[in-house]
Amino acid sequence: MHFRTEIPITPSSERISLQTPVLTIGSCFAEVIGNRLSDNKIPALANPFGTIFNPVSMAKLLKQTIDNQSPDEDLYVENQGVWFHYDFHSSLWGNDKAELAERLTQKMQEVKNWLQKTDFLIFTFGTAFVYRHLETNQIVANCHKTPAHYFRKELLTIETILDDFKKLVQQIDNRHSKLAIILTVSPVRHTKDTLPLNAVSKSILRVACHQLCESHPDFHYFPAYELLLDDLRDYRFYKSDLIHPSEVAEDYIFEQFSATYFEKSLQQFMAEWTKIRQSLAHRPLQPNTITHRKFLENLLDKLQRLTEKVDVQLEIEQVKGQIKAI
Repeated sequence: MHFRTEIPITPSSERISLQTPVLTIGSCFAEVIGNRLSDNKIPALANPFGTIFNPVSMAKLLKQTIDNQSPDEDLYVENQGVWFHYDFHSSLWGNDKAELAERLTQKMQEVKNWLQKTDFLIFTFGTAFVYRHLETNQIVANCHKTPAHYFRKELLTIETILDDFKKLVQQIDNRHSKLAIILTVSPVRHTKDTLPLNAVSKSILRVACHQLCESHPDFHYFPAYELLLDDLRDYRFYKSDLIHPSEVAEDYIFEQFSATYFEKSLQQFMAEWTKIRQSLAHRPLQPNTITHRKFLENLLDKLQRLTEKVDVQLEIEQVKGQIKAI
């Protein structure tokens, strides 16, 4: 007897190893995936442009980065003494325009350098609703709390998303022919649009993902959205806001992602690393004892044996400090 509908996912022929750099771009769920990769010592650059919810803005930023273009000069904005850029998240800001321009240029160069060495690019689409800046007639990634009458809210069409991403893929293919692109739709619900319109938005994103995967062999779809809404399908897998997935749900989705895209050797390393992370987080009841010292020395030995695979110098220094304090 089955009490939930599990989603069978075919393992990908494209595989991530412990040495594979990964770039994630998109909604806050892209940051979740990126941070989980980093937590498991996989080299990952997670959401370098900050949280970007709509696919058109994601494609624009990446195209500009690949082509060595500067951030759009018309989209800098000052609000309450702080400078922002409408194409970037508010986590990227400056005390003046010149400081922000330098910061954004450095960030784009960082992404360009990362793209040259990575084999995997993960996009997480959050919403098909966008805001068009009326003065410049451009779609923006973030309104930065400027007055609402500066913008017009619009719903992207599937054709617009497909057109932007096909142009992006052409640019990528010219420079990064081996890059695998994983598309996901964020399971985070945009309730401010109302639940009926959130369903409209997500359906547009999902169809766009499907058509991109059908038309280009380098695109792959991972069903993060379906895993939360159709497999787990219960409010106990949401945070208290009933919008974002809980840590348990994130664990489950990442577990499915790992089974789909990770090499066997990486899956084995993760199992070992999970136990070491649990040991690193251990808080002893009797810290200044011979027993705890032996526990730490054993942990230090395990970490030192990993140095040929990953950088664990920070963890080694942490354990050495605890041993010294006994």
